[in-house]
Amino acid sequence: MQDIIKKLDLTEYLETFQELFSRRKNIILEGDINLHYKLINELSKYDFTAPKQVANLDKCLVHIQKQGVLKLDDIYEFTKIIRYFLYLKKFNFEGKLKEWIDKIVIPDDILSLDDFFDSKGNLKEGVDDDFDNIQNAIYKNKELIRQNLHKTINSSKLKPYLVDSQVHLVNDQEAILVRGGFNHVLKATVIHRSNSGFFYIVPHSISELKQKRSDLINKQEEIVLKLCKQISTMFEKHLLFLKFVNKEFDRFDHYQARLFFAKADDKNFLIPSKKNSCKLIDFKHPALRGAKPINVDFSKSVIMITGVNAGGKTMMLKSILASVFMSKYLIPYYADKSSQIGNFKNILAVLDDPQSVKNDISTFAGRMVEFSTLFTQRNAIVGVDEIELGTDSDEAASLFKVIIEELIKKDIKIIITTHHKRLAALLASNDDVELIAALYDEANQRPTYDFLQGTIGKSYAFETASRYGIPHNIVKLAKKVYGEDKDKLNELIERSSDLEREYKQKIQKLDEELEKTKRLQRGLKDQRESLDELIYSEKSKLQKEYKDARDEAKKAIKAKIYQEGHRHLNTAHSKASNIKTEKVKEHEDLKVGDRVKYRSSKGILVSIKGKQAFFENDSGMKMKVPLEELSRSGNIPKPQVKQKATVTVSKPESGHVTLDLHGQRADEAIENLDKFLSDALIAGFDEVLVYHGIGTGKLSFAVKTFLDKHPKIKGYTDAHPSQGGFGAKIIKL
Repeated sequence: MQDIIKKLDLTEYLETFQELFSRRKNIILEGDINLHYKLINELSKYDFTAPKQVANLDKCLVHIQKQGVLKLDDIYEFTKIIRYFLYLKKFNFEGKLKEWIDKIVIPDDILSLDDFFDSKGNLKEGVDDDFDNIQNAIYKNKELIRQNLHKTINSSKLKPYLVDSQVHLVNDQEAILVRGGFNHVLKATVIHRSNSGFFYIVPHSISELKQKRSDLINKQEEIVLKLCKQISTMFEKHLLFLKFVNKEFDRFDHYQARLFFAKADDKNFLIPSKKNSCKLIDFKHPALRGAKPINVDFSKSVIMITGVNAGGKTMMLKSILASVFMSKYLIPYYADKSSQIGNFKNILAVLDDPQSVKNDISTFAGRMVEFSTLFTQRNAIVGVDEIELGTDSDEAASLFKVIIEELIKKDIKIIITTHHKRLAALLASNDDVELIAALYDEANQRPTYDFLQGTIGKSYAFETASRYGIPHNIVKLAKKVYGEDKDKLNELIERSSDLEREYKQKIQKLDEELEKTKRLQRGLKDQRESLDELIYSEKSKLQKEYKDARDEAKKAIKAKIYQEGHRHLNTAHSKASNIKTEKVKEHEDLKVGDRVKYRSSKGILVSIKGKQAFFENDSGMKMKVPLEELSRSGNIPKPQVKQKATVTVSKPESGHVTLDLHGQRADEAIENLDKFLSDALIAGFDEVLVYHGIGTGKLSFAVKTFLDKHPKIKGYTDAHPSQGGFGAKIIKL
């Protein structure tokens, strides 16, 4: 990881971030990145203090496991962690943050340590009476030494030999600085000699007091050792909890460091999306001071960056890779929140010259070795600086064109920088390749550090050489040697690539318009045929009904009886009044995607096939209906709030990591064990301890059989003799 960090110029930035940790650790935060971000986001709503510096306790945990005795300083480091979680529990957290902090249940034995130490890690008064008595005796001894020294310094006999009237601390001993001949008036031991030839002495009377203090300190150490043994034994019983709380402290340490790092300079968290497309908006590489924000859309498989020398091509490449790297590991950085970052398994950078004299490998051969490893990668993003480095550019262009097209098939995204336009021209027509040009201000003869997507840029090698001090006459001669024909050829390549992409876009747009016109023509033809059929049907219907009415009228005229004639007229009148014509209406110009109405339902027109249409109503039901029965509807339905299904997993009532199955039947014990393991998994424990005893061995066999079949058990071993030995199991979840 350090290699990619160095290549992307992120070393200083990440070192600044790591300084916010309470103890040094890797920047990787393992687990669900979305859950971590949610907890960090919830934590940002509270005003809390960062934890103090805490030592790494991995070796101490191993020492406890081996029944070792911790030092008082090590015990205090554990106490600092416990105190900080007690501090966090005072906050009224909500949501996931509350669930997480609540599951850290501190045993009473360990809670009592909070009363053992003061803020500096010294034992408080009242923890042990013998310790307090010796502490008072040591204090009195120090006072006697101080008084004795001042009495000796103020002695009239010693004054002629005194260099000064101060008490000096030499080799952790209080001493007096005197001249030679002092032994005539004072019995003392010389412990050091000054550069001026004077002597640092300790009076014999003081030596006796110091010996007494030394004896007191030894007794005090014995009491401390006894206390450390008691606490270490208690720690051994709660070893699983100590491992758990130590890991959870590191997790919180990751959260608080990221949160304070983001707040320091208004940085943003950008969570990788499931899609592999990248879109950077106003990104600033942290290694640059006062840099122009970068905007780039990396939706395609390949970005090829061409253009002016020293125009920011390499930094553009590093910026894209750096944003992916920092998002992958949840490191905040300078970019707009609307940016989108892909999620990649691997991040690779081919930036340096791989030439090696020791391995007898050339630049190009080294590049081939690096590229050969890419064919084994999946879901990776790769940056290649100066891709044609080390060989003939024309041959390299043909080779790398084929290599890049093959890597695209393997779900690999590639960012490439190059000065040679042949490769860019070969890949310009590929739909998976995005061209980007670093721009140059010809009027002021300097790069603008801006980028333009969709085109090939000139290198401006001669202009760059002049800008960096190459004499004008040499540059002019180089242009002459280079020749106007090659310069024009480069311009032609750039122009043709632009035209090709422009024409391709226009052709695509014309194809879309042509297809739309064809659909309209097919729709009009179907409507005309439908109208013709309807008119013919209505005409036939009218003719038949008219004939029936006329026949009834004739019968009425021919009838001799008045009443019967009247009856026929009534029948004719009734038939005539029942003749109804259907209004023939032309179909509206409906197209796929329009909002339409079918009877009392409203929805979206999904597709049209001849006289039939597929219609999806606002309730989500799809149906096939006659096209003629649809009418346009501009009403947009009110959004319906869908009820989200929630699954609630209850948190275990107990925070213990041990279970005692003694005296239980096998079936009863297995049922209790199953529930206990489920609670432990929900609580987030890595290890638990289960007592089953030895006895006849039936219960032990039942427990082993159950654990062998349990899908969430990583493994289990017999416990340490101090924790039950063969009668207990340490289970790893």
